[in-house]
Amino acid sequence: MPLPALAAEPAARRWFSTIDIVGMATAAGLLSVSVIAAFVFLRKRNVVENQNREIRSALYDAQSRISRYEALIADKNRRIVIWDAVTNQPEQIGQLPLETGAPAGESEFLAFGRWIKPRSAGELENAIEKLRSNATGFDLMVETQRDEVLEAQGWVSGGRAFVRFVALNNLRAEVAELQIECGRLKSSIRSFEALLDTVDMPSWQRNGEGELAWVNGAYAEAVSAASPGEAVAARKELLETATREKIRALSNPVSPFHDKVATVVHGNRAFFDVVDVKTPTGSAGLAVDVTQSEAVRDELSRTIKSHAETLDMLATPVAIFDDRQVLQFYNQAFRELWSLDAAFLDSRPGHGELLDRLRAASRLPEQLNWKSWKENILSVYRSFETLTDVWHMPNGQTLRVFATARPQGGATWVFENLTEQVDLETRYNTLLKVQGETIDHLAEGVAVFSPDGRITLSNPAFRAIWGVTAKEAEPGTHIRDIEVACQASHDGPDGWKYFSRIITSFDDERVQSSGKLELKTGLVLDFAVIPLPNAQTMLTFVNVTDSVLAERALKDKNEALRKADELKNAFVQHVSYELRSPLTNIIGFTDLLRTPGMDPLTNRQAEYLDHISNSSSVLLTLVNDILDLATVDAGIMELNYETVRIGDLLDEVSLQIAHRLQENDVTLNILADNDLGTILADHQRLKQIFIKLLTNAANFAPDGSIIGLRCWREDDDFVFSVSDSGPGMTPEMQAKIFNRFESDGRGGRKSGAGLGLAIVESFVNLHRGSISVDSAPGLGTRITCRIPALGGLRATAAE
Repeated sequence: MPLPALAAEPAARRWFSTIDIVGMATAAGLLSVSVIAAFVFLRKRNVVENQNREIRSALYDAQSRISRYEALIADKNRRIVIWDAVTNQPEQIGQLPLETGAPAGESEFLAFGRWIKPRSAGELENAIEKLRSNATGFDLMVETQRDEVLEAQGWVSGGRAFVRFVALNNLRAEVAELQIECGRLKSSIRSFEALLDTVDMPSWQRNGEGELAWVNGAYAEAVSAASPGEAVAARKELLETATREKIRALSNPVSPFHDKVATVVHGNRAFFDVVDVKTPTGSAGLAVDVTQSEAVRDELSRTIKSHAETLDMLATPVAIFDDRQVLQFYNQAFRELWSLDAAFLDSRPGHGELLDRLRAASRLPEQLNWKSWKENILSVYRSFETLTDVWHMPNGQTLRVFATARPQGGATWVFENLTEQVDLETRYNTLLKVQGETIDHLAEGVAVFSPDGRITLSNPAFRAIWGVTAKEAEPGTHIRDIEVACQASHDGPDGWKYFSRIITSFDDERVQSSGKLELKTGLVLDFAVIPLPNAQTMLTFVNVTDSVLAERALKDKNEALRKADELKNAFVQHVSYELRSPLTNIIGFTDLLRTPGMDPLTNRQAEYLDHISNSSSVLLTLVNDILDLATVDAGIMELNYETVRIGDLLDEVSLQIAHRLQENDVTLNILADNDLGTILADHQRLKQIFIKLLTNAANFAPDGSIIGLRCWREDDDFVFSVSDSGPGMTPEMQAKIFNRFESDGRGGRKSGAGLGLAIVESFVNLHRGSISVDSAPGLGTRITCRIPALGGLRATAAE
């Protein structure tokens, strides 16, 4: 062969043998890996089979142990509740004895509040909540509703919460009950200590040696200690040594010490109501501060005594009965009214016994049904309303009885003697009847109208002149209706339209007017419009027809008008004179009977003379007031001007009004400058102004209140005001306060004729002064007067 071919042949032979070798190596490697993998797989399989056998064996052992455990705990003495952390569902194992009251059902068992006492149920639920949320174990003793004790234990294991309830045997149950009772007692002690530490009453506890073991905050404050612990450590005592020794000597377990003691607190003398109880281990005490109560009790005692002395000086009979209807107080006027023995009244009889005694003595009004009347009288003790009645006594007296229930029980009885008032009313009614008969027989036509324009009185001559019937002019008919009825006789503007405008006007100044009317019937009338003191208006008509054609017409007319005016003034003066003359005699003979030279009088006769003298003086004052007003209305009153020293005038007024203020139990407080100087005025009239204002204020001022009299100067004018804390007045009442015969007794002690303030206004106006009223319901009243410096000016009549 050629050389190149020979060279190539061994190289090819060498390449194929290398590939063969690599293939064989790869095949061998794969075979080795397969053999090794098979060997490993077989080995792993054997291991897994061994582990499965071990797991099955362990599971069998665990199931066996669980069965044994369930058999061990599944008895009637314990019950376990298990909560899984994943499912959160409770599982229950075991039962509790039926006598414990634990329900058998799982849902009923978990409702702890239904079969466990509330306090134990609350503690158990809180403990289970902490166990499941914070893995906080617990061991509690709980009480069932049947007073059985269970032990509840809680723990966490393997992500589960376990609570075991175990019914205790007798010894363990007793121990658990003692533990529960001990906890309850400790809780009660802490509660009581916390309670005592908050009250404002010093409290303390002592050991067997009498040393302080515990005090509250009020005790520490009373002994000026920073804290209760400091007070105990420093042994600071609240009570004095003598008091502590007395408590130790008198206090025992059967009878605790209880008394009022005095000690020093913060440098001041104080009184405490102390209670100290002896205990087997020491003592405990409590002190109540009664310092203020003692002061109030003393003040109340002094006030009651003062009121009793005041009531005893009153002329009005007063008696006070307690809630048991037993007499507690009476004044001398009460004893004298019923002529009772002081020893009998001091024995504090019952109200029923007192009524029976008065009935037996024929001193009570005769009654057809005594039992019913008596029960009605005593019903005031069961009512909140004030009983008011009028008793007509067998001896001729008339009493008004007021019985007011007291807030604390019982009633106050007040007796007002109305005998003289009834007599005066009878006389007054008789006088009115005489006046009516007199007016009815007058030839002049007379009609009287009230301020609202309604007729109150008319005589036959009036009805005959105007041709109206008695029904058309009956009392209460308005002047408008009378005007319509009289249009057939006269319908001019100077007739009834004029009368209606004057009578129903709201002018403060009421003036008298007169004139002449010629009727369609041919009659010629002289009329007069006359304001009366009681705010009414009188119309008088005189038939002067025959004198119109005569030469004496003018003279007769003037004479008729003069006589009409004189008739009014003479009527008032005549009535006042006829009343004042007998009153002067009565007062004179009363003073004569009380002179030492006369025969001695009995107490009752002296009392009657006092009543006669007081009533006569009141009536004489009323007559004088009417005369003063009549003089003012007539325009003939003149003031007697003189230099009046104001300080001396105030002294006279205070002395003269002192008795009236004492009767009404009020005090006069005069506020004035030291030197008010002098003023030119009528001394007597100015004093009357002060007296009537102060009397009016005393009438409305409450018992025990103060009346204020303030005097000052403004420029040269003299200004003074009188104020009281009475019921006050509404704007409607203030508008009528100065009207004559306007008397509002609501809130006042006495209801007068209503002339006092009218006279005050007249006298102030005579001095060219002014008067104003400041009042509101419930806020009292203040009346202010201003008397100007008149100099030589003399006023002769009120404006």
